[in-house]
Amino acid sequence: MSVPAKNAPTSLRRNREFNLLWVGAGFSYLGSRMTALVYPILVLWSGGSTTVAGLLGFTALLPQLVVQLPAGAHVDRRDRRRLMLGCELGCVLALGSLAIPVALGRLWLPQLFAVAFVEGSFMVVYQIAERSAVPQLVAAGQLGPAYSRNEARTRAASLVGGPAGTGLVALGNAIPLVCSVATHLASFAALLRIRMPLQAERGSPPGDVRAEIATGLWWLWRQRFLRAVLLILAATNMLYQMVAFAMLPLFHDEGRPKGLVGVVLACAAVGGLVGALTAAQWMRSWSVRRILLAGLVVWAIVTPLLAVAHNVVEMGALFAASGYVGGVFNVPAIVYLMRITPPAMQGRVSSAANLVSSGAVSLGWVAAGLLLTTVTPRQGIGAVGAVMALIAACAVLSPAIRGADGPAETKPLG
Repeated sequence: MSVPAKNAPTSLRRNREFNLLWVGAGFSYLGSRMTALVYPILVLWSGGSTTVAGLLGFTALLPQLVVQLPAGAHVDRRDRRRLMLGCELGCVLALGSLAIPVALGRLWLPQLFAVAFVEGSFMVVYQIAERSAVPQLVAAGQLGPAYSRNEARTRAASLVGGPAGTGLVALGNAIPLVCSVATHLASFAALLRIRMPLQAERGSPPGDVRAEIATGLWWLWRQRFLRAVLLILAATNMLYQMVAFAMLPLFHDEGRPKGLVGVVLACAAVGGLVGALTAAQWMRSWSVRRILLAGLVVWAIVTPLLAVAHNVVEMGALFAASGYVGGVFNVPAIVYLMRITPPAMQGRVSSAANLVSSGAVSLGWVAAGLLLTTVTPRQGIGAVGAVMALIAACAVLSPAIRGADGPAETKPLG
């Protein structure tokens, strides 16, 4: 259960247990972001085909789809600290087993595929456990600032990890793998120092895993407002991935330097980082519903503008604005999810929400590929903008959104 709110709860800055969890997770996410692009690079730089590299990237992301639901059930059933320690140890062993043959120039594709899937699976479990553990370490009134810090940390890890991983490959193929092992060991050390339990006591012994997963899904489906928010996020996540994908052929067709597309897309990460850092301020005065609707309106304006923007600076600013909205909204959405979810179900519900988001991201790449076979990149972005505007209009008119009258749905979350 969450730490009871007191007249003067310990500040997050002085909350030893939360800070250990925050720092440890930061190291863990940094390590996973470092290896994300290294896997396909190892294939391509070893003379492999783009098809094999693409399959490897898919394999690394596959746990986001197939591991989420069982992971959530086990996070609710087991000691989360021990589970996270096991995940970190598993990542260390998997990456370490790959670093040795890579350093010796003996890359074996089946092992590379296996390690990519295993690391991705461990990170899915770790992420769900870490998110579900936060309410056990901070006061209820501190969930907003706590998850704001977590979101900023995760986006910073993505911003730094990708370039760091690809840069370290230039020093040696095994270097980013070794560095990733070091980050997971640092996370392991931080988790060992946490003294408080990271889960609430169960009122009854655990039952059948499949039955518990079904219970979590059914509970989530019955929450009208939350269900509507998740469906909207799934749609917008898919559309955003389509826009990001369309930028690649757009820069190629218009003869722009290839390096600039990475800079433009990185602006979204910078905007998301700033959004996450400022989310707590928005939550003090705005409700989840108001933040959602305002964000959808911004997306509906920004996306069509990308279709007609020709200046790289303008494109970067628009991506930064889009990322800012995402960074702001993710925090109150997570806080709302964890506040209304019974403590014994937080792992399962969180995993189901992650599955919706992850599946949408994967579908976005597939949908963009199909769309761009019939239209130009700018036409495709314009079409995505039109759909984004339609989603914003539907959200404004949705009875589940407009009719949300529970106190947690209408009042600020700060």
